[in-house]
Amino acid sequence: MTASSPQSQVHGWTYLRLVLLGALIGAPAALVAAGFLGLVHYLQHWIWQDLPDALGYSSPPWFLVVLLPVVGAAIVVVARRFLPGDGGHSPLAGLGGGPPLPSHGLGIALAATATLAFGAVLGPEAPLVALGAVVAVVLTSFARLDQRESAVLSTSGAFAAVAAVFGGPIVAGVLMVESAAAGLGAAMLPVLLPGFVAAAVGYVIIIGFGDWGGLDVPGLAVPSLPQYEGTHVTDLLLAVVVGVVAAVIVVVVRTLATRVAGNGRERFGMPGLLLAGGLAVGVLAVLADALGASSQDVLFSGQASVPTLVAEDSTSIVFVLLAAKALAFAVCLGCGFRGGFIFPAIFLGIGLATLAVIWFDISPTWAIAAGAAAGMAAMSRLLLSSIVFAALLTGTAGLDAVPAAVFAAAAAWLTATTLEHRASPALVPEAPT
Repeated sequence: MTASSPQSQVHGWTYLRLVLLGALIGAPAALVAAGFLGLVHYLQHWIWQDLPDALGYSSPPWFLVVLLPVVGAAIVVVARRFLPGDGGHSPLAGLGGGPPLPSHGLGIALAATATLAFGAVLGPEAPLVALGAVVAVVLTSFARLDQRESAVLSTSGAFAAVAAVFGGPIVAGVLMVESAAAGLGAAMLPVLLPGFVAAAVGYVIIIGFGDWGGLDVPGLAVPSLPQYEGTHVTDLLLAVVVGVVAAVIVVVVRTLATRVAGNGRERFGMPGLLLAGGLAVGVLAVLADALGASSQDVLFSGQASVPTLVAEDSTSIVFVLLAAKALAFAVCLGCGFRGGFIFPAIFLGIGLATLAVIWFDISPTWAIAAGAAAGMAAMSRLLLSSIVFAALLTGTAGLDAVPAAVFAAAAAWLTATTLEHRASPALVPEAPT
């Protein structure tokens, strides 16, 4: 190892200080993440349940389903145009996007809240990464850190925040490690260790300890899953099919989103494209409702709708949900909303696997494991993270379904990588507003 190697740049007391700072960052980053997710959850309940009830409806009427995503789009326009940072980076750019400046925090929070609360089909993970990084930058501004040390602690804040939505430091850590592995190489573990510590400390804030129950943060959970016992060859083959089809759908979604971002921005401009996108999402949800599905399962990231999806016994309803969700997802990815791309893809993967449950009477636990792994791997290109997340999502009930998750994730990753390598669609960066 040479004196200039990455490992030698941070060592001894300096490195211990980074680990301790990572631990200190974990708690406030988790509090910010919990506050953000709690606010989104409260607003969703008020907008989509209390408001229709006050108007005399038992469920959201069609005009609210159409109108509310447009209102959310208008708020995103305000955040992107009048606040620093453009509301965060485009979801087409991936999970990261570089450490944001502290001045960007308000715009990121407002744009993401409007996106998620008003029904746009994106997830919370990308805004959480950005907000966690902002917390880290603010808290460490007093310390004398070089550029590389600042980047390490920025990543630590992102670790702690994203652990809130992925159910702990294991998935969050693996996801962040796998995302950074290509660029860090042999320096990966020393650089990311403070992040693991921050994620662990932050998750204690979420789940609590001793007699303290922690914070009530909504996440992706499927209660009372039946035990899946034994691994069958047929189930493994079906997992491969789910992975391949999920990858094809994801590539189509990304291609449509890229075209929306390019052609739509040139034709309508940023405000017009966002408002049109919000209207399109609402119309898709109303059409799905007219065809027998629930508009609430089409809107949002899909986290809360997974239990309903895997319990569905109608092939036509699942097809309607898949088509409407995929189209709405593509619109939201491309029109300028701000959020993450992982959870809607997981919903699509589980929806495909649900068809196997209906047609072949396979366990819904298998469907969640294989579908979640396929959707996440196809969209994020993170293979190990997808498998670990699927395994933790199904818990002890799905231990025997992990091989199916591996097959589904591998098939999705290979198919999506091959298709996009051949097509080589250039992602369209959004122009600054």
